[in-house]
Amino acid sequence: MRLGILTSGGDCPGLNAVIRGAVLQGTRAFDDQFVGFKDGWLGVMQGDHVPLDWRSVRGLNRRGGTVLGTSRTNPFAAGLDDRTVYDALARAGIDALIAIGGEGTLSVARELGRGE
Repeated sequence: MRLGILTSGGDCPGLNAVIRGAVLQGTRAFDDQFVGFKDGWLGVMQGDHVPLDWRSVRGLNRRGGTVLGTSRTNPFAAGLDDRTVYDALARAGIDALIAIGGEGTLSVARELGRGE
């Protein structure tokens, strides 16, 4: 499975540790592949992503914030619909998405979950 990870909203301690934990568990236990979207939902919409493997997340648990960057972009507030977001994820070959953030981030994820 190919999973995308994004961090969105305000920066906070612990985001890198979550990224690291997801990638290590997914690659070791399930042989999943990961990509990280830069700057949250903005990276999804722009197709700006980087591969994540165990080497790229090494030592992240000791660094605060997020190496992926973050933004407060909300594709729905920008007038886009869920089909636009699904298409952007499909172009990146994403089977599932891990959205890390607060209320704004998860409200976008909730809308996507309702759509398909």
